[in-house]
Amino acid sequence: MRDQLRMRLGQVWPELEIVGEAKNGDEAVALVDELKPDFTFLDIRMPGKTGMEAAAVIGNKSHVVFVTAYDAYAVEAFERGAVDYVLKPPEQERLKITAERLKDRLHKPAGDVNASVTAMLSQIAEKIASPKPKFLQWIQASIGQDLRMIPVEEILFFRSDEKYTCVQTDKFEALIRKPVRDLADELDPSLFWQIHRATLVNVNAIEGVTRDIRGRHLVMIKGRPEKLEVSRSFLHLFKQM
Repeated sequence: MRDQLRMRLGQVWPELEIVGEAKNGDEAVALVDELKPDFTFLDIRMPGKTGMEAAAVIGNKSHVVFVTAYDAYAVEAFERGAVDYVLKPPEQERLKITAERLKDRLHKPAGDVNASVTAMLSQIAEKIASPKPKFLQWIQASIGQDLRMIPVEEILFFRSDEKYTCVQTDKFEALIRKPVRDLADELDPSLFWQIHRATLVNVNAIEGVTRDIRGRHLVMIKGRPEKLEVSRSFLHLFKQM
């Protein structure tokens, strides 16, 4: 993630100098005190101190930009406030907007900009810390006359037809009756991406993306001959690959 952000920032703002990188919230606070950067990018879910907690300590020492996965409530709050944000994975067009905003803020004291952060820290932090939704950990599937309990992390992909959904692991194929549209709501979206209305793929099983002679994007699966078609509406998932 940090490599992607560094690369994209270099593309949209070549003059920007990155003076330090931190592995966690405590280290970020220490580096801000030591290096006194104009801007600090903070991941909301950093280990140790969260990005929110680190921002509260940093206060007016540096302009803060939050890096976050898509959390609708957080983004809405950021849009209303003076603080900026970047969604994961960082996209070039969004970073261009962020860069322009930050350039404008170079001429303003960080305290003026960050004053609005304090007012929303507790509200957003409370939602950030709320219990995570429970996703499926196992899939009960049929193999012939047998039923198997399959850990979801062992599943390479799901692919549905009109009657059944194929569950593919690196060792065997099984069948379930639940359609992909239902599975998509029950599986962790950070582990399984929906790439087609009938296909979910384990992100850890993706070897790469290729195109066929018709120009269709196809996902290659590690150790498997199948190539899974990506619908146009899901191509944005692969912009960083």
